[in-house]
Amino acid sequence: MDAAEIAAGRERWQRRYDESRKRDADFTTLSGTPVDPVYGPRGDHPGFERIGWPGEFPYTRGLYPTGYRGRTWTIRQFAGFGNARQTNERYKMILAAGGGGLSVAFDMPTLMGRDSDEPQSLGEVGHCGVAIDSAADMDVLFDGIKLEDVTTSMTISGPAVPIFVMYLVAAERQGATLRNLDGTLQTDIFKEYIAQKEWLFPPEPHLRLIGDLMEYCAAEIPRYKPLSVSGYHIREAGSTAAQELAYTLADGFGYVELGLSRGLDVNTFAPGLSFFFDAHIDFFEEIAKFRAARRIWARHLRDDYGATSEKALWLKFHTQTAGVSLTAQQPVNNVVRTAVEALAAILGGTNSLHTNALDETLALPTDESAEIALRTQLVLMEETGVTNVADPLGGSWYLEELTDRIEAEAEEIFTRIRELGDDGSMTAGILRGIEDGWFTSHIAEAAFVYQQALEKGDKKIVGVNAHTGTVSGELEILRVSHEVEVVQRRELTARKDNRDGVRLRQALDRLIAASRTDENLIPPMLEAARAEATLGEICGALKDEWGIYQEPARF
Repeated sequence: MDAAEIAAGRERWQRRYDESRKRDADFTTLSGTPVDPVYGPRGDHPGFERIGWPGEFPYTRGLYPTGYRGRTWTIRQFAGFGNARQTNERYKMILAAGGGGLSVAFDMPTLMGRDSDEPQSLGEVGHCGVAIDSAADMDVLFDGIKLEDVTTSMTISGPAVPIFVMYLVAAERQGATLRNLDGTLQTDIFKEYIAQKEWLFPPEPHLRLIGDLMEYCAAEIPRYKPLSVSGYHIREAGSTAAQELAYTLADGFGYVELGLSRGLDVNTFAPGLSFFFDAHIDFFEEIAKFRAARRIWARHLRDDYGATSEKALWLKFHTQTAGVSLTAQQPVNNVVRTAVEALAAILGGTNSLHTNALDETLALPTDESAEIALRTQLVLMEETGVTNVADPLGGSWYLEELTDRIEAEAEEIFTRIRELGDDGSMTAGILRGIEDGWFTSHIAEAAFVYQQALEKGDKKIVGVNAHTGTVSGELEILRVSHEVEVVQRRELTARKDNRDGVRLRQALDRLIAASRTDENLIPPMLEAARAEATLGEICGALKDEWGIYQEPARF
């Protein structure tokens, strides 16, 4: 790009910046030196069109001309443990301490679509997240928190739709207007088959539910994002940065194809797709990954799927620092790791952020460790000056080379995925890749290579295979009492005994009947939740109709 084109682009960006809302903040260095909102080349710069200006296609440098001068990222701390009452108290603490949104962590029975009183739930209730059995638990979970006033993210995929309708019932009972609700539901079933393994049904019924949810939200709850396409769990399973990026965006393209197959307008439903990435410990690689992700998504949505509106081209994403990078050895070091990973996410332009607590390799966070994790974000936001300039590392020879390299690797992976299918679509390739174990084998190989490097000492983790001496003692950790399970099961039994049995049976029969047609399943499932049908009852009825997915054995 020559100097005249760059100058014209700067003027165009300046006009958009001047017209945009900015925060009332001090945009100077600690020493008082004023800083510009963005920096770029003054003369010729070959290839600058691939970098561009913030707020302009291909969005390498961010979605908004103001960067974080317009608004900062949302502080969204992932939390949930024990029962709904205990988690409600943690949410109120997070909001009072400066959190900007809620992110719900569910326990294992809930993630698997089971009730707390099922035999398979024994010993797991409330241990890795909050136990939710019915809409009554949702009422307690958000007691005193107006759902119209906060954005709520729910990290769950297999039983995401029944959990979502229970959330809607809780909002109705608060008197909320459902169209005003805002937040994100994960609902990403592809990544479950690829990495996390928390599915219920075979892929096709899951995709049917996701398509129904996309249609329903587009028509009834337009601000709510029904799909958060997750690379986090792919990376935590051992993938490389390029694999995380490529598999995640491929899944996203698959959901775009699903929406198009339902007759939805890509310019209407694509803005309802969001993404969830891992921020790992390699600082510059992670920043490059985030920048490449925006550029790839915008190009493919425009060129392959016909999107024309700006918001349909935007890749908005949440980031969580890497749980897999945390160590049980010398756990206080995890504060440093989390801060570095959070800074990478911020410099990569994340839209919201969760910072892990130092004790998460040992247990769920204590109140103190959760506060340290939250304050880590606030220190970065308020004290470091990183919000003053959009994409401050843009133009770095190293960073731009890394961005291009990760993008090229991702494009090669897209080609291989499409070749797996029979019709050249991303969806067909993903489904075949799941069936054949293509994704899991490549992730396993990447994890094996990294483990070898650790064991040889080529890669180092402080406190694990390097600098292992320490003077620190054991941490006090959060322990979830078995009494939580006893109380949850007792309350669930009482709720079941006090329901209107006729209304419940009619609602479940209506849901089953609808599942045998092409009717949208959200309204009958919503009615079942209003009748206090439990998660296990709703999922069980659909399992009886659709079957249970069994992963093929591989050696």
